Amino acid sequence: VPAGVPAEAPQALDEPRVADDAPEAPVPAPQEAPSSVAPEPAQGDAQVPDAPVAVAEPEASAPEASAPEVSVPGAAEPGPAPSPAPEQPAPVQVEAAQPAPPEAQPAPEEAPHPQPDVQPAPQPAQGPQSLMDATMQQEQEQEQEEAAVVVADGTAEPVVAHAPATGAQEPAHVPAPVAQEPHPAQPVGQFLPVDGGQVPTTPHLAPTPPEAVLVPPEAAPEPEPVAAAPAAEEAVAPVPAPREADPELVQSVDDLDTRGADEDDHGAEETADATEAPAVDPASQEALAPQEAPHDGSSAGPAEAPQPVGPAAPAYDDAERAAVLKVMRERRDIRNGFRSDPIPHEVLLRVLEAAHTAPSVGHSQPWDFVVIRSADTRRAMHELATRQRDAYAKSLPKGRAKQFKELKIEAILDTPVNIVVTADPTRGGRHTLGRHTQPQMAPYSSALAVENLWLAARAEGLGVGWVSFFDEREMVRALGLPEHLDVVAYLCVGYVDEFPDEPELMQAGWSKRRPLSWVVHEETYGRRALPGEAPHDLLAETVAQIRPLDAKALGEAWERQKRMTKPAGALGMLEIISAQLSGLSRQCPPPIPEPAAVAVFAGDHGVHAQGVTPWPQEVTAQMVANFLGGGAVCNAFATQVGAEVCVVDVGVATDLPATPGLLPRKVRAGTSDMTTGTAMTREEAKQAIEVGIETARDLVAAGNKALLTGEMGIANTTASAALISVFTGADPAEVTGRGTGINDETLARKTEVVRRALELHQPDPADPIGVLAAIGGFEHAAMVGLLLGGAS
Repeated sequence: VPAGVPAEAPQALDEPRVADDAPEAPVPAPQEAPSSVAPEPAQGDAQVPDAPVAVAEPEASAPEASAPEVSVPGAAEPGPAPSPAPEQPAPVQVEAAQPAPPEAQPAPEEAPHPQPDVQPAPQPAQGPQSLMDATMQQEQEQEQEEAAVVVADGTAEPVVAHAPATGAQEPAHVPAPVAQEPHPAQPVGQFLPVDGGQVPTTPHLAPTPPEAVLVPPEAAPEPEPVAAAPAAEEAVAPVPAPREADPELVQSVDDLDTRGADEDDHGAEETADATEAPAVDPASQEALAPQEAPHDGSSAGPAEAPQPVGPAAPAYDDAERAAVLKVMRERRDIRNGFRSDPIPHEVLLRVLEAAHTAPSVGHSQPWDFVVIRSADTRRAMHELATRQRDAYAKSLPKGRAKQFKELKIEAILDTPVNIVVTADPTRGGRHTLGRHTQPQMAPYSSALAVENLWLAARAEGLGVGWVSFFDEREMVRALGLPEHLDVVAYLCVGYVDEFPDEPELMQAGWSKRRPLSWVVHEETYGRRALPGEAPHDLLAETVAQIRPLDAKALGEAWERQKRMTKPAGALGMLEIISAQLSGLSRQCPPPIPEPAAVAVFAGDHGVHAQGVTPWPQEVTAQMVANFLGGGAVCNAFATQVGAEVCVVDVGVATDLPATPGLLPRKVRAGTSDMTTGTAMTREEAKQAIEVGIETARDLVAAGNKALLTGEMGIANTTASAALISVFTGADPAEVTGRGTGINDETLARKTEVVRRALELHQPDPADPIGVLAAIGGFEHAAMVGLLLGGAS
């Protein structure tokens, strides 16, 4: 209907509409009703929607020409269309009302127009809204021209408009949308004019403030059932009533929810009981049923994961997969054998593009790449790295320092291109996805870019060496980088003579590769299992790997002793040790076992409560700090032989602060009193043994050739005496000593405590784990593990 033109003349009631197979345009879901609407009508009164509603046109018994019908774009979902009486229906009267204050709810007023004798149920009218201002009208009309016919995907029920009866009220002069040319077979309806303006017809336009609407209360007659339409006609689907307004909420313009025509209104309710819906074609009902929202008020359960349809995404073929795995296996950290050949721009660009495609937490992409070719800049970086190398060498034990001296740690001047990879922790703003609780995700993401760069460089035949001997802030200032950036990597890039089969540090004996089986855990940490294999027992596996001394090397060592110009046995234990070293290393003469490491295991004991020592239990933690600070006698001996010292907290009663050289492996904060129960459970004893095994593995993988061990724990000599008594069969009085220098009275008490513990548990020396659990300490069990791990 053109703007400003009244609606068409009322159509005769007996004019049926022509059936068509094309589905009618559904009406979009309703807006949430404002709190200022009129009171909820009684049964039989229709709810008051927010937008104009089209009324269903009755169908006649014989098919004839139908009146044109127009779908209402942007209108809210109306209430159900009632079944008209056989007589001429009364015209629908709608009176606009001014918005009432939220606290005042006036009673509905009677319509001023007389009503005929036969009255159908009142039609639900949409609340008039204020006209858009001049600026918005032009934009609305443009949008309305594009959305005159709204096609929804099943979220609202289709409705057909009634033609008003003769004598209908003159419509208000309001602008109407310019409708597109309807489909030839598509039935159309008419806009129902209302006072106070026309509701915007497109759901995405800015909403206007709502105004309350008062509908005259009228008693609806008992509706008559509507006979099913002929098979050739398309039945009209029922329309659920709009949601009831919440009288306790006041809705503002900003709160109005605008939706597209294809969005569900999950708050829609069932059709009002007082009005019977038109007959519905079962096939149409089945088609619409899956799209309707549940109305039973029950909470929806967790959504089931969608079932996969069809095959999974394809993998690479064998050749492609082999190429990917090959570049990963053959990537090397290169420091030797670089060439001065220039890197073509297109090659370097491909490498940087690969780095830039790396994954990042929250797609934050925090990296930047500073490409350095200047010889002056590279010399400045080389000087910074040299100073840090010297400082690191001074911190090493003598054995490690000798090894480190032979290593080349950078190729800054040997490569044509250096690349600095940074991380910007501020990129993405304050609420970067994934960094709320883990802000370190920025440098971690940049490290992924480093890996991508490295793999792409290997594919191009370029070697890469990662240099970490820098003071980060010093480098930032020297390169003129922004102060807020973190330097993740300094990379030396260039062509090389060859890529070694093994990492250069492995070739130099600095470290060893850890097996995959050490680092794969199933479900919980410590439950080691490779995919497709059963979890393996670390203790049993370690014991099974222990081999006897090499007989050939051992025999050669004894023969060599005989040829030396010295009396037989003149070197005492050193002669035995030298022969054992040959048997362990399987060569004669044996290599010097350096570097070496000392592992001190620390734990507290519940038997301390029996008064076996005058020292408080807190001394254990104090002595641990002394070891870590280098002030104990153990440290002096280790320094003399060039060995490294580390302390393993396997059962200290107090929490120890993180300190370089401290390995936190606490099983429990001290054992229980062995005179009243077992010192630990059997599982805890085994766990402590595994701590020792893992410590040995780690130290050997780090390049150590000899392991030494010790313990620290106030009152642990009481447990030691009990263990010696069990495994040697000696009386407690023979093996119980004064420990830290106790007097005779305390020694007698200590001896008696050992005796009582042995009488209580009767430990079986054939069950060493059971003995440790009953009367041992966590540090004792861990020492067992270290010895077994070293031997394996």
